[in-house]
Amino acid sequence: MQSKPSEEHTSVAIDEIDRNIISALNMNGRISYTDLAKEIGLSRVAVQARINALMDAGVIERFTAVINPEKIGIHVSAFFNVEVEPKHLHAAADALAMEPFVTSLYHMTGPSKLHMHGLFRNNQEMERFLKEKLYTLPGIMGVDCQVLINRYKSRMGMRL
Repeated sequence: MQSKPSEEHTSVAIDEIDRNIISALNMNGRISYTDLAKEIGLSRVAVQARINALMDAGVIERFTAVINPEKIGIHVSAFFNVEVEPKHLHAAADALAMEPFVTSLYHMTGPSKLHMHGLFRNNQEMERFLKEKLYTLPGIMGVDCQVLINRYKSRMGMRL
């Protein structure tokens, strides 16, 4: 969920049925309301109403497909720790969030202010991104880059 520093974070109470629905959707986001209702032990209408309520409350942000980058020719997965002058932090974050190579971007504690993940077809594409996009942003003080060798686990969504 994207948030501005001034936004108030409120929790939404969810019960065990909501947790079961979310867990089932994490395993198979394309499950039909009918099949999910059978699995949960509710009517299709009740399951649909609960999912709509979870979406309206912002608990479920969206449904999406998870793509294997290597299957479509994207072979470099890199993590960046970007140190930014405090006065340029939000502008740099806004600019990086608009970049199609950037898959996730977080404001972190510690000496690195922004933690970012990017996907690139090859090392040359990553180098162009660094030289033409990242290094040219005002306030960038340092960049530490780590390239992924092997993915053992990647969680989509969250554990309840």
